[in-house]
Amino acid sequence: MTPDLPEAGLLDEPTTADLGAKVAEAWREFAKAVGAVLPELPAGAHLDITLDPTASGTGNAVFGVSVEQDESGLAALAVGNASLPEGYRLDRAAVGAMVALGWSPPGVMAAESFGVTGVDNDQLAKMITRTLRDVYGAPHPAFLVYAARAADDEPLEVAQLALARHESTVNGGVPSLGDIADSSGLDLAERVRIVVATLTKTDPEKLQVDGDGDIGIRAGSAMVFVRVRDNPPLIDVFSPVLTEIEPSEKLFVKLSELTNRMPIGRLYCTSGTVWASVPVFGRDFQATHLSLAIQVMTGLADELDDRLHGEFGGKRFFGEGDTPGKAPSTEERIGQYL
Repeated sequence: MTPDLPEAGLLDEPTTADLGAKVAEAWREFAKAVGAVLPELPAGAHLDITLDPTASGTGNAVFGVSVEQDESGLAALAVGNASLPEGYRLDRAAVGAMVALGWSPPGVMAAESFGVTGVDNDQLAKMITRTLRDVYGAPHPAFLVYAARAADDEPLEVAQLALARHESTVNGGVPSLGDIADSSGLDLAERVRIVVATLTKTDPEKLQVDGDGDIGIRAGSAMVFVRVRDNPPLIDVFSPVLTEIEPSEKLFVKLSELTNRMPIGRLYCTSGTVWASVPVFGRDFQATHLSLAIQVMTGLADELDDRLHGEFGGKRFFGEGDTPGKAPSTEERIGQYL
């Protein structure tokens, strides 16, 4: 943080945000968006929502839900064990959870899938959300990919499902570097969006933006956020490296040592969360400066959350069920990012 920030700006530190509340709000927005899209599906159309196996590390296992609109209303199918490879199949508790959510077991509506029909839009949206989150294990809507098809299987445009990604963005086009160079007439937030879109190879209009206006970027087991501040003009590139951490003198010494080796930015712990933050000045904005900060932070956060988790425990952003790990190796790899 720069020393000349106004006192009011300190109240908007990323550390004041409840990370659990941020993730919960993302899921609420996702459920709301699904509930709004479902009644808009024309007859014969279907909406598919899957957990991205590339991002989630599930390999050949594809967990997903498909909703179809027919003359009698909405019907949905959810992946069952017959479609999952060994090692990724649902255990008894997960199957029980599916039934408790309202799904009929495989063999009732479809031979290989769970199914449901005759429920209203909001109820189905909640079922889909809880299935993807609680049973299939999606840690955040950003891990989800969706697509809609008309009755003739042609692509169908639907509203954005909150922070989930449309299939067209998974291997989407990259805004040109010229767009960044020629963006001086845009406001700071728009210029930041162009830079982030370029780095993440997606469309600026389809970036993952949460309710706080923060742009989220997945970096392995870490999440990096990009926040634009107006007064003074500043871009904060930050990451909640570890949550539910137990503060200790050893931890503070470690963070101080690592911070001293960083040419810019800092590492610190507050309210049980270890944060990494790199500021970029918004006045006389330089796209290359932000690009470098994001590249540094994505590499740094993904490296640090594993190293610090191994030594101090806590939870990584995308490390569901993390428990205190073994001490890390003595090999110092962090220097490659600093």
